[in-house]
Amino acid sequence: MKRKKLGLSGLEVSVLCFGTLTVSPLQKNFPPAQAAELFCYAREQGINFFDTAEIYDTYEPLGLALKRYPDLVIATKCYAVTAQEMQKSIELARRRLDRDYIDIFCLHEVENAATFKGHRGALEYLYKAKASGIIKAVGISTHTVAGVRAGATEPGIDVIHPLINRAGIGIRGGTAADMVAALRTAKEFGKGIYAMKALAGGHLSGNATSAIAYVRNLQCVDSIAIGMQSVAEIQCNSLLVENQPVPPELQQQVTGIERHLQIASWCKGCGLCVAQCNFGALQLNNGKLVVDVERCLRCGYCARVCPDFCLKIV
Repeated sequence: MKRKKLGLSGLEVSVLCFGTLTVSPLQKNFPPAQAAELFCYAREQGINFFDTAEIYDTYEPLGLALKRYPDLVIATKCYAVTAQEMQKSIELARRRLDRDYIDIFCLHEVENAATFKGHRGALEYLYKAKASGIIKAVGISTHTVAGVRAGATEPGIDVIHPLINRAGIGIRGGTAADMVAALRTAKEFGKGIYAMKALAGGHLSGNATSAIAYVRNLQCVDSIAIGMQSVAEIQCNSLLVENQPVPPELQQQVTGIERHLQIASWCKGCGLCVAQCNFGALQLNNGKLVVDVERCLRCGYCARVCPDFCLKIV
């Protein structure tokens, strides 16, 4: 598989990045050994780039995959605010991955320049960790146009992980065109860019070829992170990102796989998940939780705040 330099970070990554959220406890909850086998298969197909986060809880299977393929490039992220919190998160990742360094460590879900001010302690610790060799690159993940703009002009940021798809679904503070303009500016500042939600959480999977082609053809994007749960999805997405035709029989295996947010019958309607959802997909109706399927991006982040384990992407 083709590889590209990730901006000026010094890292070289496959144009397809394996998003591990889909096999995490927030979604399919693969046993660690099963997830690790899938990661290793992806590496054997040329995918060397893997995206995770502290809340995904996929460090263990990634650590197992690293034992077989120590050259994996791993990006992770956390919500740390202070230096002490960031130190704890970095050490957790190093310990669970059984690795001395982390390739890319990001602040998770940066909203705008004010996020940098509020998380300055954590950000400064990231810069120190990079200087000491504990991490190789500092990054941010963001769903907002303002977040990309802020990351573009923050000197210490090496990598940006933005939400972008041709329909603009889930992009906050602007359109798809606005996001692309911000990404082009970030690229001019030398930032490495690996995209998320090219398929908009499954909303665009009915025409995955054109959805992935849209992001793939953006010159400012170095790699596309796509969540995968099967060998067939790895094979299909590998072909799509390299602009190769997908055999009909393979297309049939992945077409029609629909993921949705499952709400358990014992949900008490506490509303914590409603406040957590950045896309306005959840609301309480007469004390009952309901989901707007057109707004839901199947990220599963709502599940992590549920005290009664009522939510899961299936």
